[in-house]
Amino acid sequence: MEVQEVLKLADDIIFSQTGKHLDNLQEGILRGTWQRQKYPEIAKTCYRSEAHVKKVASKLWKLLSETLGEDINQSNFRYTVERWQLSIVSSHFGDNAQVGKFKVCGNNPESLETPNLKKQNQETSSKTQPKQRLDLSDTPEPNLFYNRTYGLSGIGKTALTLQLIPEIQHEFDYIIYRSLRNCPTLKTLQTNLIKFVSQQQEIELPSLIEHLRSSRCLIILDDLQTIFTPRQLAGHYQPGYENYGTFFKQLAESSHNSCLILLSWEKPREIAALEGENRPCKSLQLNGLGAEAGEIFREKRLAEEEKWSQLIDLYRGNPLWLNIIATMIQDLFGGSVSEFLSYDTLFLGDLESLLHQQCDRLSESEKQVISWLASEAEPVEISKISANLELSPSALLQAVQSLGRRLLIEKVKQGEKTLFTLQPVFIEYVKNQFLKVG
Repeated sequence: MEVQEVLKLADDIIFSQTGKHLDNLQEGILRGTWQRQKYPEIAKTCYRSEAHVKKVASKLWKLLSETLGEDINQSNFRYTVERWQLSIVSSHFGDNAQVGKFKVCGNNPESLETPNLKKQNQETSSKTQPKQRLDLSDTPEPNLFYNRTYGLSGIGKTALTLQLIPEIQHEFDYIIYRSLRNCPTLKTLQTNLIKFVSQQQEIELPSLIEHLRSSRCLIILDDLQTIFTPRQLAGHYQPGYENYGTFFKQLAESSHNSCLILLSWEKPREIAALEGENRPCKSLQLNGLGAEAGEIFREKRLAEEEKWSQLIDLYRGNPLWLNIIATMIQDLFGGSVSEFLSYDTLFLGDLESLLHQQCDRLSESEKQVISWLASEAEPVEISKISANLELSPSALLQAVQSLGRRLLIEKVKQGEKTLFTLQPVFIEYVKNQFLKVG
C-alpha cells in the first residue's frame, strides 16, 4: 500500500469525524510513521519541535482510535492499516469495505458514514470485519533492524519478533505483545490476556487455555528474565512466580491452536527440557550480525571499511554494542576505526552498565567459572576448569550449563573435544570488575 493511499484513507476517516481534512503536520506524522520514522526524525522533517509533534500525534491517534473503535498508536499504525487493506481487498466486489466502525466506499466517497451511524455500524461490523485483532500497545518503539529468541541484551530479539508480525499476522485471530519488565503475577497476566481475547464481554471468563483452543492466538512475552531470581543459576523463578513454569509446561504439552513466543536473556529450564526435533517447543538462539553490521557503521559514518570486520568480531556482532562503540569512535576518534583499534585494551565505555546488568545476575559458582576463564588466554576443556576451582563436579557442571543458558560462554569444537571460553567483551569486563588487584 503506497503512502498516498494511506494518507487518503486517513484523511477520509478524519473528515468524516471532524469535517476537516488532515493538516500538513498530521500528514507528516502519518507519512513518517508509515516510513518507520521515530518522532525526532518526523520533527526534523516537519521543522517542528519533537514535543509539539508528540502532542499533535497523541491527539491524532486518539481521534483515529475513537473513530475506528480500536486502539491506534505509532507502534501499531502500519500493522493496522495493512490489516484494513486485507479487509478492503477482500470486499472489492462490493461497493464498500468495513474498517472498524468506518466504511470505505469504493465509488462514492460522499457516502462515508457520519458519527450518528456508529451504532448501526457496530452492530454490523461483526459480520463484515475480519476477526483478527492485534494488541501491540506494550511494544517498544521500533528501531532500525539489521537482518536480526533467545539471546544477549541488544542482540535484536524484540526487533526480530516485531518484524515477523506483518509476515504471519494473517495466520492468527489475535496477536498480543506483553512485556514482563514490571513482573506481573501470572494471574494478572492471564486475566489481562483473557479480557483482550474475550473483548471483556463475558462475566464468567473461561481459562486462558480454553481461549487458546477456541481461537488461534499468538502471545509474545518479552523480558522473561525479570521474573527469574538474580544471583542464582539461570532459570530459577522468583518466589511467587514459580507457576509461570507450570503455565509454560502446560502450554507446551496441551492440545490447542495457538503459539507462544518467549523473549529472554536466559532460557527457562522448562523449555530446555521440553524442546526437541520432533516436539512443538523450539528455541532460536540469536547470534550476532555478520557483514550486514556494516550498515550501523555507515550510518555512523565510520572510515576504513576494511577494518570493520575486526570491530564486528571483537563485539561479536551485537547490534546494540556496535552502535554504542561506533558512536564513541565517531565522537573521540573522528570516525577512525584504526586509531580506535590501536589501543591494546578493549574499550567498553557505556557497555559496562549493560554488561553489569547481566553479570550481576550470576551465582557465586558462575562468577568463579567466568573469572577463571577470563584469566586464560585460550579456550579450555571443562576438566581443566575443574582442576583449578574449588567446586564439586556437580556444582561445576551446573554452573557451566547455566552460563551456557545465559549465552555468557562460548563453546569451541577442537576435533572431538569441546572447549570453553568467554567473548572478548566479557573477558575485559570480568578483568575490570572481578579480577581487580587492590
